[in-house]
Amino acid sequence: MKNMSIVDFAEVTASKSAVPGGGSIAALSGGMAAALVEMVSNLTIGNKKYTDAEEKMMKLRDKAQPLRKELLDDIEKDSKAYADVMNAYKLPKVTDEENNIRRKAIQEGLKTAVEVPLEIASKGCKVLDLSEEAVKYGNKNAVTDGMVSAMMARTAVLAALLNAKINLGSIKDIEFVASMTEKIKSIETLCIEKEEKILNSVSL
Repeated sequence: MKNMSIVDFAEVTASKSAVPGGGSIAALSGGMAAALVEMVSNLTIGNKKYTDAEEKMMKLRDKAQPLRKELLDDIEKDSKAYADVMNAYKLPKVTDEENNIRRKAIQEGLKTAVEVPLEIASKGCKVLDLSEEAVKYGNKNAVTDGMVSAMMARTAVLAALLNAKINLGSIKDIEFVASMTEKIKSIETLCIEKEEKILNSVSL
């Protein structure tokens, strides 16, 4: 999916197909947030006004690049996770054995459909930290690009967490649900506070 044109990706998202859905769009948002961090870094590196920040910007760019690539790969990963859940629901359920196999497949699929968006959210948080550095130390002519990066990273995190939450509601493993719920709340709170801090740090 990541190699599709923007137009084609938007078309398939707009279709009746359940995938790509919100989780994939969250991953895309995170990938674009990381790309903006790289952009701010590249606009700072080599600029005589920011020689003191050059080494920091090079390190920042090197951190953002793998996150961009991973998050774009997660577009497909999230779609596959949800597709596996849908396929599990389609399994036969005539005999007791078939019902047991189907229930197990559904539960395993749902857990993956929670874990994958949580991974996306975690990566989005890392991008948000990089966005903060880009805004603070990067080329001031690109400060709004750094701010947009923060906003996109925040969106990636919160959107991914929504997808994790909705799947948690169908999982029977109480301990898993409790653990994941705690992680979601922690990431959500941290992300909202971080974005607010970044945006409030700039006066336009």
